[in-house]
Amino acid sequence: MTDIATVTYRSPLLDRPGAVEAEAPDSGVAAHYGEPSAEQRALVAGTAVVDLSHRPVLRVAGEDRLSWLHSLTSQHVAALIPGLPTDALILSPHGHVEHHLQLVDDGTAVLAHVEPGTLEPLLAYLESMRFWNKVDVEDVTSSHAVIADAVGWRIVPRERLVAEAEGAGSLAGTWAYEALRVEARRPRLGFETDHRTIPHEIGWLETAVHLDKGCYRGQETVARVHNLGRPPRRLAFLHLDGSVDHLPAHGDPVEVDGRQIGFVTTAARHHELGPIALALVKRSTPEDAALLAGGVAASQDD
Repeated sequence: MTDIATVTYRSPLLDRPGAVEAEAPDSGVAAHYGEPSAEQRALVAGTAVVDLSHRPVLRVAGEDRLSWLHSLTSQHVAALIPGLPTDALILSPHGHVEHHLQLVDDGTAVLAHVEPGTLEPLLAYLESMRFWNKVDVEDVTSSHAVIADAVGWRIVPRERLVAEAEGAGSLAGTWAYEALRVEARRPRLGFETDHRTIPHEIGWLETAVHLDKGCYRGQETVARVHNLGRPPRRLAFLHLDGSVDHLPAHGDPVEVDGRQIGFVTTAARHHELGPIALALVKRSTPEDAALLAGGVAASQDD
């Protein structure tokens, strides 16, 4: 089956009036359809969906699928209820985040979507861990697409993408979706993470890690840091100076008195809050410290 990540993808919804394509890693779908603020409001009201059809989708079938994924990931999925979405991580032996899967079991197979550009190494790892387990792992991106709203996501047959989007009422682009993600402090792999990130630093301990399950790769680090309660960094929510006409870029330094204490992970313009951002900063950074985020004055919010 053709991997959509290896070809130039263009969503059919980019043909809608006003559609402007997003930049990498979200290229192939719309950043907005001409009215980003209105699109945010429609998402909040529940009358719009977001086209995330550029995201790779994999399928894990076979009678051992849940027990196998349970042994490999940070999440408790051994008895996952069909239709109930959940998040799971694959960690390095030292507990650093390598992959983030958003998955759901339909009773016969698990469907999961992941960040653009991460499917190939993920599939290679999963294939290397099959051993004697009765599982089949397949890239189904060419036949399945992801759409989302303000509260969740779903995977639909790709040939139904346009019909599903039209049936939702209106379309919102990734700018709107990202602004609401930042507001909700939801991390994204490759944005709020780097090669050193552990789940405790960015809020994934609460949503993608089960602390009472059996062994998995990286569990020792998860347990140790959880018991000590001292992750080296934390995810900070920032209000940015609204008088500046630009947003900080991903990776821009966050500074206190000229000293770098972290970096900007995602910045966005929110329809009510104005310019906001997430940043990964040293745990010891005072919450009332006056910050500069990519040269833009910023204050933290809890």
